[in-house]
Amino acid sequence: MSVVEGKVWGNTQPCLRTPAIEIHRIKVNKGGYCSKHTHQSKINGFYVLSGVLRVSIWKNYIHEVRKIINPGYDEHQMVDITKVYRDQMCVVPAGEPHMFTALEDTTALEIYWAELNHNDIHRDLIGGMNESNNLTLFEEDNFPTHIHAKKTKTSIN
Repeated sequence: MSVVEGKVWGNTQPCLRTPAIEIHRIKVNKGGYCSKHTHQSKINGFYVLSGVLRVSIWKNYIHEVRKIINPGYDEHQMVDITKVYRDQMCVVPAGEPHMFTALEDTTALEIYWAELNHNDIHRDLIGGMNESNNLTLFEEDNFPTHIHAKKTKTSIN
């Protein structure tokens, strides 16, 4: 069983901690709120089990200003406020300042995770087949310094 950690707004108890995901059971007393904070790489989700949690997310919007004098860009900060009820979830993207407030005694799961970039591959050489159609590994002295792609009937041209 994990240790319950007291907070000024209630308490938190870690349920699962891995390098990829964390889940905490939080109990927030009515009127309790956490600090306004930002996670640089973690996405933060709140799944309410009972009660009502208000999640405030600060967002920066930049838009073009069309003025006769000094055209340019204007930056506005807006607060997205979401009330999260029982069996609902609110997700805060990484890098966005946020905080929560309990509108009544609330129990929720606070979930942290990071998303993998599925396009994070960098290819130095492309895969292929040697002329005899056998899959081989190159010996160090035979390693190709350049590759010529060969068109086949299944190639997309």
